[in-house]
Amino acid sequence: MNDIVSGIMEVAGREPGRTAIVDGRGREITYGELARRVTAVRDAMSGPRPENGTRPEDEARPEDGMRPESETRPKTGMRPGDGVLFAVRPGVDAVTLALGAVAAGGTLVLADPGLAPDVLAARMAATRPAWVVSESMLYTLSGPLKGLARRRGLLLPDLADPLPGHPVRHLYTGPWLPGVPRGALRLSRILRSSGAPSVPAGRKTGPGVGQETSREAYGINPDRPATVRETYGTDPDQPAAVIFTSGTTARPRGVVHTRRSLAAGLEMFRSAFPLGPGDVVHTDQLMLGLPALLAGATWSLPGGGDLAAELAARRATHTFAVPVHLDRLLRETPRLPGTLRYLLLGAAPAPPGVLRRAIEAGPEVLSVYAMTEALPIAIASAREKLAHSEGDLLGAPLPGVGVRVAEDGELFVSGPHLARCYLGEEPLREVATGDLVRLEGDRLVLLGRKKDMILRDGVNIYPGLYESGIAALPGVAEAAIVGLSDPETGDEEVVLAVVPEDGYDEGLLRKALPEIVDAAALPDRIEPLDAFPRSGRADKLDRAALRDLVSRRA
Repeated sequence: MNDIVSGIMEVAGREPGRTAIVDGRGREITYGELARRVTAVRDAMSGPRPENGTRPEDEARPEDGMRPESETRPKTGMRPGDGVLFAVRPGVDAVTLALGAVAAGGTLVLADPGLAPDVLAARMAATRPAWVVSESMLYTLSGPLKGLARRRGLLLPDLADPLPGHPVRHLYTGPWLPGVPRGALRLSRILRSSGAPSVPAGRKTGPGVGQETSREAYGINPDRPATVRETYGTDPDQPAAVIFTSGTTARPRGVVHTRRSLAAGLEMFRSAFPLGPGDVVHTDQLMLGLPALLAGATWSLPGGGDLAAELAARRATHTFAVPVHLDRLLRETPRLPGTLRYLLLGAAPAPPGVLRRAIEAGPEVLSVYAMTEALPIAIASAREKLAHSEGDLLGAPLPGVGVRVAEDGELFVSGPHLARCYLGEEPLREVATGDLVRLEGDRLVLLGRKKDMILRDGVNIYPGLYESGIAALPGVAEAAIVGLSDPETGDEEVVLAVVPEDGYDEGLLRKALPEIVDAAALPDRIEPLDAFPRSGRADKLDRAALRDLVSRRA
């Protein structure tokens, strides 16, 4: 497979009546209907802008502050590689719009709320979006109600005019609201004109029980799968998404993935664990939801309620969790529903305590090692990780993933799933992970982040080599080692921070450390904390904040 969209369309051609997506409110959509919706969006975004015939709800209101459309909007449709600023929350509409935009030749650029205005401006200048695809409410919150949104902590680019002087077209979902630009395409109208129905609450779209469920009922030709590839997979090396991992106002750094590289990564996920028709994958993560669609399974989107209850109600077979979020869930719900076969962990290392509780909860627990530039790299089971005493076991590289360990121990990764490049830079042949590893046979063992290395008495200390072993000791929920630099000597004090749990005894901990930690890396002091500082959507350990916290306690 070399393309996401054509892969999903081929599944729709085989089984159009199978449930593809269940949204957060329990509304269902079939593969055939998903195919029809994606096609409708693709056609609408590929076509020219209408010259007239706009309806009242599409007209700009005086409060919009918009210039006449002829001065601000291009008349051509999507061109290959055009940027699409995307701001739609997870749901059926989001999947439809994302796949439709990519099928039309667009490159998705996610609108990340909360960024400083100058960072947003730099990202818009770097990507120069030709389209904005958004919810109508976000147009209002980034326009007429911008002041209110800022007071509530929501920072958004001006979706109506994200890059002043650069014309864009618009497609929105939801009802018309103030701030939606004149001439914007409306998803519901696109679907009505194509014959695609809206999603009724609690029901499945497409032919019902006892009705026609043939491929022809959805306009799909079952005898010519090549038609799908010709229509939706014309250029698998076309950019499909720009994902920003970090950056400054002067030079934001975006990871450019193509349709081929994303498809290769999704195929690696599918090969790593059983997934097929009849399975229900409960997640809001694209890199797990899309493999579900490619495998003919059902993608179940969370509704924001209790995760364990949702897993049971949807009879989920697979799900994904960030370790710190899973920890909270399992402390309240130690056993997960019996239908759940696979629990995937990712985005941050999982402490041994969390791994043990996850195993006891019932499903097979797999930990995914990945980075934005190369999704995924390796997968290891929780049992394998717990049985490994030194360092954090990542597992063997997945088939097709190339690895190289540099002289300083840093891991470099290559493969068909590797991003094409960083935005505006030369093509990538391999990417530096920033992680220090060692190879044990064909398995990768994480020693720590390159920038987290501590230097004391001329000895390089890698925190990741010891932290999992310390966290596995009785009375220790979490453990992290940080270095505090001495400005006079350049040497570093080694501090072990721990989050205690029942049975914690610092004296017993000190006695146990020499069995786990090399003599040259033994901590100078131990700091028990109520909780570790965390940052980002994945609640990753914030080592800089932790260093600052323990330095104040010295």
